[in-house]
Amino acid sequence: MPSPLTAANSDFSLAKQALAAMRHFSALPAEVSDALARQMIPRAYTAGQLLCLEGEPGEYVYLLEKGWVKGVRTATDGREQAALFLRDGEFFGDEAVFSGAAYPVTVVALEKVSAWAIQGAALVDLSGRYPALALACLEHLSARVLYYVQLVEDLGLRSVQARIAHTLLNHAELREGVLIIPRRSWTTLDEMATRLGTVRDVLSRSLSALESEGILRLERSQIIILDPQKLLERGKA
Repeated sequence: MPSPLTAANSDFSLAKQALAAMRHFSALPAEVSDALARQMIPRAYTAGQLLCLEGEPGEYVYLLEKGWVKGVRTATDGREQAALFLRDGEFFGDEAVFSGAAYPVTVVALEKVSAWAIQGAALVDLSGRYPALALACLEHLSARVLYYVQLVEDLGLRSVQARIAHTLLNHAELREGVLIIPRRSWTTLDEMATRLGTVRDVLSRSLSALESEGILRLERSQIIILDPQKLLERGKA
């Protein structure tokens, strides 16, 4: 069995690697990165497990190393509205930690997830000591605000088909000259409908209409965009 010191050194090294892969933290000076890595606690989750609960005090910030999670708001009648989907290289919880408020969404693992937790008090303290870290957190919070502004526009001003088109284009990947959207094991029609603020039947009809017009092709493991320009036009409707 490794000694506590060896285990601590191993966690520190892995935490540094995780930070280097994170968009907002990868450019931190070595001194700042080291200080942050010393506060990182490894966590692992299985599909369906909660990382944090809407309304609970924001005690930790979570950095995702591997896997996808979703953040949802739940109405009193049990209906869910997906607020965000996050993957490795992203983090959340900072909006609650820096505001002193509760977590605004419940975050659930969509698959096996490896993450790191940082106590909120420690992150606030380090941000006060290191301007580079404070700026990185500010940039992340600003990006999150812009994301939510876009989400409000999507849900309030765009039709379902326009939301579908806009979302598909935002998540498309260029592979061998073709735009595709990979479908993971949890990317069911029900999950997609929750994400888009609609219901399964409406989503299914909208996707079928786009396919019949030759704009995209639905496959079991992916969605292939055949006519990006027409899909872009639909996203503006």
